[in-house]
Amino acid sequence: MEMSHASSKRLDHFGIVAGICQQIDLIGQIDAQVGAMDRKVSVGQAVQAMVLNALGFAGRPLYLTPEFYANKPIDRLIGEGIEAADLNDDSLGRALDWLYRGGVTEIFAQVSAHALRVFGIEVRFAHLDTTAFSLHGAYEADASLEDEEEPVPIQITYGYSKDHRPDLKQAILSVICANQHNLPVWLAALSGNEADKSSFPDTAEAYLSQFAAQDMPYLVADSALYAAENLKSLSAVKWVTRVPATLNQAKDLLTQIEPERMQPAVREGYFLYEQRVTYADIEQRWLLVLYEPSRERELKQLDRQVSKEYQLARKALQKLARRTFACEADALAAAEQLDATWKYHYLIDLKTSVTLRYARPGRPQPDTPMKAHWQVKGTLEVDEQQLVAARAPLGKHIIATNELDEERLPAEEMLSVYKDQNRSAERGFRFLKDPFFFASRFFLKKPSRIMALLMVMGLSLLIYALAELSLREQLVEQDETLPDQKGKPTQTPTMRRIFQIFEGIDVLIIQEGGQQQEMILNLRDIHRRILAFFSVHVRSIYGLP
Repeated sequence: MEMSHASSKRLDHFGIVAGICQQIDLIGQIDAQVGAMDRKVSVGQAVQAMVLNALGFAGRPLYLTPEFYANKPIDRLIGEGIEAADLNDDSLGRALDWLYRGGVTEIFAQVSAHALRVFGIEVRFAHLDTTAFSLHGAYEADASLEDEEEPVPIQITYGYSKDHRPDLKQAILSVICANQHNLPVWLAALSGNEADKSSFPDTAEAYLSQFAAQDMPYLVADSALYAAENLKSLSAVKWVTRVPATLNQAKDLLTQIEPERMQPAVREGYFLYEQRVTYADIEQRWLLVLYEPSRERELKQLDRQVSKEYQLARKALQKLARRTFACEADALAAAEQLDATWKYHYLIDLKTSVTLRYARPGRPQPDTPMKAHWQVKGTLEVDEQQLVAARAPLGKHIIATNELDEERLPAEEMLSVYKDQNRSAERGFRFLKDPFFFASRFFLKKPSRIMALLMVMGLSLLIYALAELSLREQLVEQDETLPDQKGKPTQTPTMRRIFQIFEGIDVLIIQEGGQQQEMILNLRDIHRRILAFFSVHVRSIYGLP
């Protein structure tokens, strides 16, 4: 009599990730672009395996992928016939090579565009930003990629470090995210010394070239985009960006418009003032924004700076009063030199005094010459004019757009769109740089593979963002809520929280008489409620209709 054998695999939240991958046909989309090849694990399957590893938040680098999948139901998550040992670093590394050869930007753009069509998402605002990934190692050029037909890999080199690690070489990742979501729709890997000012126009033009003029979204970026040559090159694009406060026109607007002249915005604490200007021969709308909490905080910081300067100035003035000089001109010059070091104070009532002393020490003789010793004293005064000028721009910034039609893009929406930059691209970067994200430890020697891995990281963010967005939209549409970390109802749960809720779900596998049966264990009512908001691709992995 043949005995039965039972084992279990950890499913947890990976069914949600794999279900979203299936919904957008991640494997099929990638395999169609890289072409057919003689591999047990296709490039698309390898990519899905890396995405699942990344969203496991287990902190494992690629070479430990077989260990990660040792207790996972690979047939449900990736495909039948694949074992954990098949997902080794050699297999995944070669898959990265194929991604690089196919063009990481091109492949990502195709997958993202298909995903947006599947989920019915239209891009009205495209948020552009970059981030840097600091790396250890020499990172010489790839010797295997010297063929002229191969694309040229990025340079892992030194550059301006957004990670505040100028001692390390780095790679730059440029990402465009859709609307107010951290949903990546375009991605490009750049050399470590690439500057935002020069890369922004190229990235924007490459992405926006796929749109017809009437369908083109607004480009949203930070002040690195706002340069005369960039704005001229993007003349056919509608953009929203921040104006650098260093421009003379910006300085004038920041200082001349008092808070009393600004109108309160719908957003609490914000005040607005709109003005039309011409810069770089482009007519545009400038929106002066005042955020009252920031202004109050910065005013307190200014008061502390003034107080600190006063204390230091008072001590310096006392020290100056004890010094002696050979002539009155030297004494006054020293006072003027000290006065020039202060930003918010100045000297008034300068008075000099002279004392005659014997030129030589010891008992004076009748012929001992006398020497004049000059001293200077003064009074500290606060420079009220300088303080008024310093207070004027506090809490303010300027948002600009070349959309002159106020009905198509009202001032209130301009403010919301730019504020969404923090919720869109920058939130995505925080996700990618999570210390538990597998790619925080690259362990790759070839720049070409790093480029491909950056693309896989972007795909991981895409899957995560799609899952979160679709869940939140379903909660709103069905007027339902889920409990947050404190048990309070919410319609905006994070997928990280949902992943935590799904911890402990297993697949029980029973083999008996050549037959295999599988059963999902530990699936509770809260899990079923959540899964009901997802597509059939997700529900079927958990054995639900």
